[in-house]
Amino acid sequence: MTRTIVALCLALAAHAAAGATHTVTIDGTAFSPEEVTVKRGDRVVWVNKDPFPHTATATSKAFDSKSIAPGKSWRYDAAKVGTFDYVCTFHPTMKGRLIVE
Repeated sequence: MTRTIVALCLALAAHAAAGATHTVTIDGTAFSPEEVTVKRGDRVVWVNKDPFPHTATATSKAFDSKSIAPGKSWRYDAAKVGTFDYVCTFHPTMKGRLIVE
């Protein structure tokens, strides 16, 4: 019983250390929300709800989703603190900002 409790506590601690998950929806040729603020270690997931592909590509080259197909998603684990502007390389008028604290 004690080993089970210790294992459960370790699993809960590992889950808490993993950080939160934030979702950016791609719909109507726009990122929503356009700006998202996360903590270092959090995960950001871009979900493409449009009927055509998009990317989430940092102008600083810090991250690049490559093509996100319709109905698919891409995730990024925010490891570096900073402000990262990003665009869809297929539709450069689509802009977003990821702030990692």
